[in-house]
Amino acid sequence: METRLERDSMGSIEVPAKRLWGAQTARAVENFPISGEGIGRDMIRALGLIKQAAAQVNRDLGLLPTDLAAAIDRAAGQVAAGTLDDHFPVDVFQTGSGTSSNMNANEVIANLASLGLGGAAGTRRPVHPNDHVNLGQSSNDVFPSALHLAAVVRVETDLLPSLQGLREILAGLAVRFDDVVKIGRTHLQDATPIRLGQEFRGYATQVAHGIRHLEAALPHLRELALGGTAVGTGINTHPEFGARMAAALSEATGHRFIEAGDHFEAQAAQDAVVQASGALKTLAVALIKIANDLRWMGSGPRLGLGELRLPAVQPGSSIMPGKVNPVMAEALLMVCVQVIGHDTAITLAGASGSFELNTMLPLLARNHLEQIRLLAAGVDVFTRRLVTGLEADRDRIAARVEDSLALATALVPALGYDAAADIARESHRTGRTVRAIATDRGVLPPEELDRLLDLRRLTGPGFPADAP
Repeated sequence: METRLERDSMGSIEVPAKRLWGAQTARAVENFPISGEGIGRDMIRALGLIKQAAAQVNRDLGLLPTDLAAAIDRAAGQVAAGTLDDHFPVDVFQTGSGTSSNMNANEVIANLASLGLGGAAGTRRPVHPNDHVNLGQSSNDVFPSALHLAAVVRVETDLLPSLQGLREILAGLAVRFDDVVKIGRTHLQDATPIRLGQEFRGYATQVAHGIRHLEAALPHLRELALGGTAVGTGINTHPEFGARMAAALSEATGHRFIEAGDHFEAQAAQDAVVQASGALKTLAVALIKIANDLRWMGSGPRLGLGELRLPAVQPGSSIMPGKVNPVMAEALLMVCVQVIGHDTAITLAGASGSFELNTMLPLLARNHLEQIRLLAAGVDVFTRRLVTGLEADRDRIAARVEDSLALATALVPALGYDAAADIARESHRTGRTVRAIATDRGVLPPEELDRLLDLRRLTGPGFPADAP
């Protein structure tokens, strides 16, 4: 492989001749051959957008010559667009500030910009990676800003729409299944009747609350550390740089960002990511509940609960012909378990800030952005390939609801607890229904017994069609 010789503050090092990265990237490649996994498309895009905006802001502030700013703008735009991802080889497990990846971006953009102006790669002329591309910045404010930018864009572009779609389908099923009275279950045992629509309304409300929790985390994520440079004091940057960068990035992405209200907090801690991850964990917990309930209600098809018919999307067994499994629910369950695992890593990483800098920024970025991507995709396929096609087995549900011992609960106001319990015990012993035993015993007039055991009445009032 042909190489060129580049220099940095530590001396000379060989760099692949056909690559746009420079000396500091080459050192990072040698130092961190750990996972084989880079920082990912979202972070590379965010770094490109930041460098592009910085070129424009520094030009407008009179700090960067127009020709250099234009060349950096063009090169950074290519980084943001994804055409240069092969030139970002640094492992995600690297320096805790993300300096290696920030310098990777600086070097790639500087070399490409220099080539565009007639220079040569590796010469640092006419565009210098530190003096020009990184002007007014530090890895310590660039990398956390890139993480916040990438997270907000992903949440608002992918995850929130997926969750809204699931909520709407669940709310629609709540209305559609409102006439289906089934047996409720507590402690995995038969309980008093409930409408299938009421269960689905509960699921829709869980998702709605999850959306609100996530939206409540966004204002902190919108704060960008840019302008704080090394430790939050803003050394070597223009006092207007942070605010102008937030405005430029808002315009470039179509998502709202603001300069951090306190640069020391923004760089010393990553509480915004910890909070957002907690909201994602809460969503994962809710989705586990929903997915498990649906696969249990769809269990069977002959000898399980069989209350729901889940869409058949693929054969379920390599040995049992005709078997179909709830694979979409299982896939979402695995996504949610992984998201919860990521939250544990984020919690520990968020607690690892020392003095003026959190030094687990690449790990935070890797885990948080994967949380968002996994949930967005997992919820989308779960909604499209399972929830949208759900059907209630109305005949099966109707045939079984009268068998519940818990119907004796409805007799307590008229007969008292002990007498109702005696009827329940006989029902359990003989296999006859509570209604049949109460009728034979003549404990109540027939019309009063029918009123008390009216299944629909036992499930309470209806609810608005547009709720939640």
